[in-house]
Amino acid sequence: MAKKKYEAPFIERRIAGLGGKFTASVPRYQDNIDGIPVKELIKEYGSPLFVFSEHQIRTKFREAVRIFSLHYPKVTFAWSYKTNYLLAICAIFHSEGAWAEVVSGMEYERARSLGVPGKRIIFNGPAKSKSELTIAVREDATINIDNTDELFLLEEIATEIKTKPKVGIRINMDSGIYPPWLRFGFNYENGEAYRTIQRIATTKKLQLIGLHTHIGTFVLEPRAYYQAASKLLRLAETIEEELGVKVSFIDLGGGFASSNTLYEEYLPGNISSPDISQYAKAISEAFNESRFVFKNQPNLILETGRALIDEAGYLITSVQANKVLPDGTRALIVDAGVNLLYTANWYKHNFIPAQPFFGALENTVIYGPLCMNIDILRPFIRFPNLNRGDMIIINPVGAYNVTQWMQFITYRPNVVLITSDKKVVLIRKKEDFEYLVAPEILPRHLRLEKKS
Repeated sequence: MAKKKYEAPFIERRIAGLGGKFTASVPRYQDNIDGIPVKELIKEYGSPLFVFSEHQIRTKFREAVRIFSLHYPKVTFAWSYKTNYLLAICAIFHSEGAWAEVVSGMEYERARSLGVPGKRIIFNGPAKSKSELTIAVREDATINIDNTDELFLLEEIATEIKTKPKVGIRINMDSGIYPPWLRFGFNYENGEAYRTIQRIATTKKLQLIGLHTHIGTFVLEPRAYYQAASKLLRLAETIEEELGVKVSFIDLGGGFASSNTLYEEYLPGNISSPDISQYAKAISEAFNESRFVFKNQPNLILETGRALIDEAGYLITSVQANKVLPDGTRALIVDAGVNLLYTANWYKHNFIPAQPFFGALENTVIYGPLCMNIDILRPFIRFPNLNRGDMIIINPVGAYNVTQWMQFITYRPNVVLITSDKKVVLIRKKEDFEYLVAPEILPRHLRLEKKS
């Protein structure tokens, strides 16, 4: 009788509370995204492959609007372009009613190319050029001033084109988040923000219509937004009473966390990250306590990015090699590296096999394909022993990866969108040699004669 092949035992995680009085196991693999088989996606578009779900984007956005509107009726979401500025993704948010929040002239141009009018664009950022500001002023965009040099520049533009730019000012503060983001804007505690508003009120060259802050990124404490909103609203009340300046919006920026898990977190992100309703409750509490809100009912603006798109993004990657390191740790080499998954530096992304597997979960390092020692997607994970050609789904990856990714060693891959009616459409083509060398110029004296 032939000896049976040995399979090591494995432990399967069980979660109580699902399925009534019974327990339910965490899915051990996922072979589709929004009902589209992973094998079909890779066969058609190659590996690696970014995939976005239109249904998930729209559902998440509508839920965020619904929740915030229940707490405070005058709310506007402005889509954060730096989070993901693929045209198709931005167009989805704009079709749902989102404004555009941009931090550069390049992002401003992308918003205008999609037909977003200047009056629905919020222009942030610390390094706006005179030409960029002039265009934004002419097109009636709202400009949140970051520094005194920008303030002087806007006053100069206002004089030259004989118009009164609509501006907010960005304010940094102690909201209980450490270290505080003090690089951007004017400080609240030392009076710098108030003095800046005094100048605007005195010169009368600019029209101050709002106050803006952005307290940090991946903020896990909703009460920090209560502190930030309270301070902005107190300042709004003060400048109305003392300077006669009445603002029409309070902009609390972004920074809401997604369900990703930071490396320093013990609990997984889907448990430790606040729900969108917790942020809404904290902010609305500050608004409900404010005399300025009771009297003026300003528009609440949110520049939310990550929390609206992260879970809707997937990266499918294929195993290229399987090896054992000298210390006995299993290692997988996949065809997507940190040049594509930039957020692997901060997050313990979910890695899910895209096909059934057998055997034990082992301590594993997942490397990318780059010829660099730092190309590590997960330095430690309990993972099955997959074979060459097996596929892995990585999620959530919708925020920042397709804006911060780099062309390095390998071409950047196709990006597809699964539409709400379950069709797959290409929204960014894979790079090739022609695309890569198009901007380059080879001096004539360096050209080699082609040999037959």
